[in-house]
Amino acid sequence: MANTSATLDHLIDQFAKLPGIGRKTAYRLAYHVMQAPPDLARALAEAMIAVKEKIQFCSSCFNVTDDNPCPICRSTDRDHALVCAVEEPHDVLAFERAGAFQGVYHVLGGVFSPLDGIGPEELKIAELVARIKSDGIKEVIIATNPTAEGEMTAHYLAKVLKPLGVTITRIARGLPMGGDVEYADTNTVIRALEGRTEF
Repeated sequence: MANTSATLDHLIDQFAKLPGIGRKTAYRLAYHVMQAPPDLARALAEAMIAVKEKIQFCSSCFNVTDDNPCPICRSTDRDHALVCAVEEPHDVLAFERAGAFQGVYHVLGGVFSPLDGIGPEELKIAELVARIKSDGIKEVIIATNPTAEGEMTAHYLAKVLKPLGVTITRIARGLPMGGDVEYADTNTVIRALEGRTEF
């Protein structure tokens, strides 16, 4: 359904290209921007441009940052001998929101996906090996997602890193807080049992 304004149609089309945004949501966003004060629209446009112009990848951990190296890698309050290997920058955000991890990170830039042609060479695995050899890292926590691709990547990482003499651990997976055992799938129950700790 076309609008009478080609300009508005163009904005709707652009919003609809974003992941998770369908046509109806794109329509609502575009109308919100159109009806909002000019300052809001300008601030939104400037924020989008700034993200493209200012954000870069940290040369150490490959997280997104305004400054290189990133604040986490520069911090003297973090344990630089403890590295958590994650798939993407948004995984770092999840750990930081939880506030329970005081080490540093290594963003792999994805996981193995043979169908998409993504193997070890396309990920930041060689860079992690180099960090272990030069930075005195003692433990690597593998925190890839519990998907087939995440598991394949985790097993490969463990195989590559073991000969380097570092401790390799995997985040525990299992039942979420407030979850019911009766509704959990078989794999979740198995992971919950495997990741059990002394009480």
